[in-house]
Amino acid sequence: MRNFFSALWHKIIAPFRFIGKIIKAPFIGWKKFQTFLNEEPEEHSLIDTTTSAFQSSDARTSLLDHVEALRKHLFRALLALVITVGLSFIFTQGLIDYLAGPIGGIGELRAIDPTESISVFMRVALMSGIIIAIPYIAFEFWLFLAPGLKPHSKKFGLIGIPLATILFLTGVAFSYFVLLPAALPYLLNFMGIQAELRPSSYFNFILNVMFWIGVSFEFPLLIYVLSAVGFVKPNILKEQWRLAVIIIAVLAAVITPTVDPVNMALVMLPMTLLYFISIGLSYLAYNERKSKTE
Repeated sequence: MRNFFSALWHKIIAPFRFIGKIIKAPFIGWKKFQTFLNEEPEEHSLIDTTTSAFQSSDARTSLLDHVEALRKHLFRALLALVITVGLSFIFTQGLIDYLAGPIGGIGELRAIDPTESISVFMRVALMSGIIIAIPYIAFEFWLFLAPGLKPHSKKFGLIGIPLATILFLTGVAFSYFVLLPAALPYLLNFMGIQAELRPSSYFNFILNVMFWIGVSFEFPLLIYVLSAVGFVKPNILKEQWRLAVIIIAVLAAVITPTVDPVNMALVMLPMTLLYFISIGLSYLAYNERKSKTE
């Protein structure tokens, strides 16, 4: 009889225990995540394991463990990419219409290939899916590298993921709202000749410009990371600013879709400003690193 009432009691409170586990799960997960962030690097990091892999069987076993972990992270990243590309099909048509705004709408494009519109649709869907998945892909790589990083580096790497995403999107927005509206009228009416745009050439052009401008906006974060690990010194960046401006001018000439100086200046000005911001960030990272080593 006691077993009967005990079993009945467990069945009655089972839903409440389940609800309690659901409520406690976020707090338990957060506590584990905090512990993970503050853990010191494991005794055998990936670099150490790789250099000693040919010296002992234990090292080779540890290296295989790292490779297996990398495979799992790559699989999850690829799965996320497949999901985001699939989801992007839902809004790709609207995105295409929006991207065609600088030339007056999708009706201004003329396709001459039966499969051209399909290829453009797939390219835009793929690019938008990649951009959406980039933060999660970066997070998976951070999870793979985190066991070999110091707590400070773990936290900085984690903060750097959304920061890098914001910088990239800022560059994309700059190219769409500032650069392309200024460059396209010049390109489409050069020498008084009205250009007939194809969907493939137009979208390949604007996607490449937006992508590379977005990448260039990552420069301050890259300089901060390189300064934090000691590869770049702020004094050198400060002393060589004239050379940097010349290099930026060359890069602007390559990235700029036109040859006129106005559009080139539109690219040069933010890149130059980002360079001087990078110098300040380099000083912050270098001084922080120096204070920790003293």
